[in-house]
Amino acid sequence: MNKWVKKSIDLADSKGYLDNLFEVYPIELGAARYLSPKIKVKIREVFNKKNRKYLIKELLGLPRFPIDDPYTASLRKYPLLLDKNPLTVDRLGKRLFSMGLKKIYRLASQPKSPSRQLGDSFRKWLRKLKYPFLEKEKFLRSNRIAFLEGSDKKLKKFAYEELGVRNLKKGIDFILKIKNKFILGEAKFLTTSGGTQNNQFRDAIKVAEIKKEKIIGIAVLDGIVWFKSKTYMHRTVKRSNGIALSALLLEKFIRELRKI
Repeated sequence: MNKWVKKSIDLADSKGYLDNLFEVYPIELGAARYLSPKIKVKIREVFNKKNRKYLIKELLGLPRFPIDDPYTASLRKYPLLLDKNPLTVDRLGKRLFSMGLKKIYRLASQPKSPSRQLGDSFRKWLRKLKYPFLEKEKFLRSNRIAFLEGSDKKLKKFAYEELGVRNLKKGIDFILKIKNKFILGEAKFLTTSGGTQNNQFRDAIKVAEIKKEKIIGIAVLDGIVWFKSKTYMHRTVKRSNGIALSALLLEKFIRELRKI
């Protein structure tokens, strides 16, 4: 087992792990989405007419559709699909009418899911570590510990063009330079096992397995992955040859790498 994995498991088992993690991933419950009286009147009118297609069409125009259903993304992007897929319209319509108007209003006005804030929260926390974020040219010339400034796509492009790392399917969360070494990092806060969360975990582990001359990949993982269990994530992270660690250990990792 990699020593950073062991340190992270021990850390998660110690007092205050989740309390301290809140510094990295603070959760702010946003205000409810506003539904104007005019919009509510339109929704009520089509609801009372029991017109499934027009009710769905009206609700697709809102920032949040009241039902979590993977088919609504296609309908939102291509409204003409409402006319071509009567069984899908029928299925969604039945669910909406069974909910009732009050529940539709309530679910459509729910605030943005806190889980969608996590990536931005990590990147904001990185800047609190007090290492500079530099543009490409200054970053390459710098002899200090520094992060590369830019979006995940910009970082991916840098990894491809400057470092020869060509197996990144998605962007990454940070590129850190320590002396003549480059550290590529992907961060995930994993709240449950299975499905999408397993896929996110696999993406991070693939980054952690990057090893080239003067290039190190790491997975900055937090959440249920570190709690002792027989889950896929916990078993896999213990077997992984790559470096995986909690965000709470990242500064310690940087200080240790600086000494080498």
